[in-house]
Amino acid sequence: MASSPQDVRVHLMATDEHFRELADQHKTYDEQLQQLTNRPYLSDQERVEETRLKKLKLRLKDEMEQIIRQYKRDHASVA
Repeated sequence: MASSPQDVRVHLMATDEHFRELADQHKTYDEQLQQLTNRPYLSDQERVEETRLKKLKLRLKDEMEQIIRQYKRDHASVA
């Protein structure tokens, strides 16, 4: 059984399609955000997009953390 937080993430990436999709989308948003933050100046529209991407990333991270907590709860008695 996966025990450390990293082990749980690796296990879920390998076994849980929904978790994997969330992680992939999180990575996509992160890459888009990096492209914006590497610019020396952001237009008003780009600043709105930056905020939107940050909120989307946070929502995905929260959902992934919920899946991890649920996995740990479900497998706590197995340890």
